[in-house]
Amino acid sequence: MDIQTLERDINDRNPLVRLAASEKIGSLIKEGTLGHTASEEVNNHVHTTYSFSPYEPSAAAYAAWKAGLGIVGSIDHDSIGAAAEMLEAGRNIGIATTVGFELRVSFLDTPLANRKINNPDSEGIVYLCIHGVAKQHIPTVVSFLKPLQEVRNKRNKAQVEALQALVGRYGFDLDFKRDVLPLSRFSEGGSVTERHILYAMANQSIQMFGKGEKLVRFLTSSLGLSLSPKLQALFLDEKNPHYAYDLLGVFKSTFLPRFFIQPDRQECMDVRSVVDFSNSIGAIAAYAYLGDIKESVTGDKKAEEFEDSFLVELLDLLVDCGFPAVTYMPPRNTKEQMLRLQSLAKERGLMEISGVDINSSRQSMNCPQLLDPTARHLVDSAWALVAHEKLSSVDAKLGLFHPDNPLAHKSLEARLARYAALGRSMDASDPYAIINKF
Repeated sequence: MDIQTLERDINDRNPLVRLAASEKIGSLIKEGTLGHTASEEVNNHVHTTYSFSPYEPSAAAYAAWKAGLGIVGSIDHDSIGAAAEMLEAGRNIGIATTVGFELRVSFLDTPLANRKINNPDSEGIVYLCIHGVAKQHIPTVVSFLKPLQEVRNKRNKAQVEALQALVGRYGFDLDFKRDVLPLSRFSEGGSVTERHILYAMANQSIQMFGKGEKLVRFLTSSLGLSLSPKLQALFLDEKNPHYAYDLLGVFKSTFLPRFFIQPDRQECMDVRSVVDFSNSIGAIAAYAYLGDIKESVTGDKKAEEFEDSFLVELLDLLVDCGFPAVTYMPPRNTKEQMLRLQSLAKERGLMEISGVDINSSRQSMNCPQLLDPTARHLVDSAWALVAHEKLSSVDAKLGLFHPDNPLAHKSLEARLARYAALGRSMDASDPYAIINKF
């Protein structure tokens, strides 16, 4: 079978087809027929189709390997549905993996209840990531998240109805069950997000107007959208392979604030309850630092203030809530922001984790900013995270933060160094054999 066919199959809708493709690709890699240029880069925050992404889990693992990454981690909103496949595909291909999930939690019963913390859409609601879930606890996480997914879908349905009320007069006919749900992996444990809703709108736009000049006229004349020359050129290009994703981005900035319904406490559990759950399964809960945006480093965020003016108070609260870690994205912050966060995290014994969220076909898996001297230690942290996950999958006491860990008496810095070395020495095709090196 040729590589083009395998690369198609590894992103097939059928998980058996894509896992079989990952196994065949792995064989080509092992025999030297298929190669890549390896780098020291890693990414622990890749979304899959189990929330919103162009990548099935196997395809995400392969795309990361092709990009030269040493580690790929699946993180999906309100779902850990990608985990089992990510672990298997990683072993087949020979790339180190981590698995976890991302969700919104409530800070409404904390002193920061009325602050916009790291969530552009809501005050008192915070994004956090749960990293390094041991494989035996994946079913526990599935059960934990299922009620939240069901509550979110009630809000999703209402949001689709609100969007339809806004755009129905233009010819749209958006229905949650018919148009949005099939875009997701909800029946397989995935979640449905606002991006699914907007992607359905993008698809319907293309169905109504095709690609090209007619659609551009609809966007600018009928919807009254202001398109930059760059965007106009993208939408006039009928062969643009990212067409629907580009359209989604335009709709997100224009319509999301108008149909978004704030999540309630049923959907966003109290932060302490979520951190307690994470700690109970030996995973690593990490607050996702956003930071004030004066001039967006990546050019995709408007100027807005978030945690920087109360960062000390916030980090002290995180420690009080039992967080073991913070996570942040070097491409999205200035060096000054990162250095301040790193200093405050180190003072409080918080692990630093990195990752750049991938949810569009336009995005690169690579993160060269990790190779900057101010961020290079995050690569070691990623390898430590890999070792933590694999070791705790064999013996819970070998989790980085387990009180009975044989290295618990050592500093966090010393433990991370030891675990990073173990992670780097691991055979990605047989990751749980790392226990023999501890």
